[in-house]
Formats: sequence, C-alpha cells, structure tokens
Amino acid sequence: MLIDIYSPGIYTAGIPHRQFAWLRENAPVYWHEHPDGGGYWVVSRHREVVQVSKDFKTYSAERGFVMVDDMEPDVLDMVRNQLLGMDPPRHAPLRRAVITRFTSKRLAALEPRVRAIARGIMARVGALEDINFVEDLAGDLPTAVICSLLDIPEDMWPQIRRWSDLCTSATDPDLGGTPEEVNQASIEMGTYGFQLASQRKDGGGDDLISLLINQEVDGEKVSEAEFASLFVQIAVAGNETTRGLISSGMYLLAQHPQAYAELERDYSLIPSAVEEMLRWTCPLHYFRRTATCDTELGGEKIAAGDRVVMLYSSANFDESVFHQPMKFDIRRNPNPHLAFGYGIHLCLGANLARMEARLFLEEFFRAFSGLELTGTPSYIESNIVHGFKQMPARLTRRH
Repeated sequence: MLIDIYSPGIYTAGIPHRQFAWLRENAPVYWHEHPDGGGYWVVSRHREVVQVSKDFKTYSAERGFVMVDDMEPDVLDMVRNQLLGMDPPRHAPLRRAVITRFTSKRLAALEPRVRAIARGIMARVGALEDINFVEDLAGDLPTAVICSLLDIPEDMWPQIRRWSDLCTSATDPDLGGTPEEVNQASIEMGTYGFQLASQRKDGGGDDLISLLINQEVDGEKVSEAEFASLFVQIAVAGNETTRGLISSGMYLLAQHPQAYAELERDYSLIPSAVEEMLRWTCPLHYFRRTATCDTELGGEKIAAGDRVVMLYSSANFDESVFHQPMKFDIRRNPNPHLAFGYGIHLCLGANLARMEARLFLEEFFRAFSGLELTGTPSYIESNIVHGFKQMPARLTRRH
C-alpha cells in the first residue's frame, strides 16, 4: 500500500483511517520519507505510542521540538521554552507552577464563569439562522475562557485567535500564511505575553498570568521570557484544540441522532460522551520526539537523532485496545484514548477542555432543540491539527 500521511492535503477528508489501519497491522513502526529529504519513524499503535511517551530519556521533546519538520536553530531555541518542548529537569518546576492553577478545586470554582460565557454565546448566536458552527459557536467559548483566565482585554480576543490560527494552521491556504508570517505571529504573540507578564509582576492580581509570574517554584519565579513562551502555548492550545473538539463532537452527534437524543435527555451521559468525542476527533494527529541514543521500538532499530512521530489519531482506533473502534459509543468504558497525550507531557488543560465541552453541550441542549447540517464540513488542511474550518449548520431555538 502506498503510504503518505505527511501531505497536509491528505487530511482534508478527515483521519486517513485506511492508511492508519494498514500501518497498525503491517508496520506499527514505519519509516516514512520526508519531502525535504531523510525521513522519520511513524508509531501508529497504542502500545508503542505510550512507550515513547513514557520514556523521555530515550525520546526527547527538547532536541527537535514536537513538529515533524525540523526547525531553523533560532526558531527552535525560541520554542524550546514552551513546556511541551522541554525535557526534565527543566520541565518539572514550570509544569508544577501551571498545574497548581488547574486543580479540580480551581476548575470547580471556575465552572459558573465558563457556564455564563457559554450561555451568552448561545443567546448571541440564537439570532442567526444559518451559521458556520466552527466560527460562530464552537470557536467563541475556548477563546473567551482562555482569555478570561489570562485577563486579556476583550478587544484583543480576535487578535489572539488570529495569531493562534496562524501558528497552528500554517499549511491551510484559508487560515495560514508564509513561514515568515507564521514566525512573525509567534513572535508578536510571545511579545504580547512578555508585556502582560512585565505589567503584572508583583501586582497581586489573581488572573492566571499574575499567579504564574509571581509564584515561586523551587525558590525561583517564572521569568518574563519563560512566561512569553508559556503564554503562546497556553493561548494557542486553549483555542485550537477545544474548538476542534466542540465542533467535531457536535458533527458526530448530528451523524448519530440516537446519541444526540440520549444526551439531550440525560446530561449525566455527557462526560463519557466527551471522552468518546475526544477519541474520535483527536484534535492533534501527532507529536514528535527525537531519539537521544540508538534503541529499538516495535522490532525496528532506531538511531540516535532519528525523528519519532507518535500518531495519536491512529492509536485511538487501535483494534487491540478499543472494542469496535469504528463505532461511536457515548457509553464506551474503558476509554484510554490518547487525545491529550500521555506521560509527563499530558495536556495541562485536559480537565479544563473536558469542562468546557461538557458545559457547552449542556447549554446548547438548553438553548436549541435542533441542529441541522446544511452542507459538508471542510477540514483544516494540516497534518497536525485535526478540526473543521467550516461546518455549515442551521439551529432551531427552543421556545
């Protein structure tokens, strides 16, 4: 079988399930040519993805960052200050500083605020009949939540989303830009984060920026420069992936009217439905690691310096882990999906994203009695971001 899972255009039809299934069965650790020369290892089964995720000594996030394409040295130096591009020991103190701000107690305190934002979005959209669900509904909640957490002025929210789209969807002709424009967006976003951190240093605020920039970890505070990179990661991740989860999740429900009706009737099913949406939609197809030494994985010899790509959106349909993986089952249990990654780099905002999706669904069902797809959704043209850019729909408001 001809395997091409690099070309961004492949993903405009969604997850390439046929290719992924072939890889899992025939070549779970597969050498894939790269268009710029050389190649990389594609890891497609759940077991080996978990193995690579756990073994941060052998598989480094820091050496080459998490994108399959190698970066220019100056760009690589910049992104290495993002948490997802750090290895221990640098990784642990900064992650601890952030994770203390995402405790279940803090999230519970945040819930009324997130619900109010969701309710406001439903009220605003209710006046529109025909919408692009992605932009008009799904995209507003994650932007509003992450910007509220960071106490970013509301007139800057559209700019945060524009920067985020450029950073994550560079290969899509409708959303992306030239490599220079993408790099510039990242620099501008980091600079804005640096300015916010500088303004709030020792200011006694209780927003996420103030809490992070003024918190001591192992006797040291997070520097403004460290925070600038962290700001880019938090703002981008808080926007892109949750938007993909919400819009793709609602698309799945529209395709499965029985599941839609069950959730509409019984909100207690929503948390497990969100997990199944995460498994199916998997907002990021992959992250990369770089081998630090010669090793072996899945029977293949990996050389020091080799790129190793963990294919989450393949592992989430691994037949050896998930019973009937191609069935959308809102009661699936257990559901050990890898949509948030695994190990020390498990997504920091995982529980925030779960809460946003749950509250979105609850408020959606309260506000609307029907969702009708009025056209075929179109996917972002990207080999890393999995989500719609267009999802034409019509809503029926409850009376």
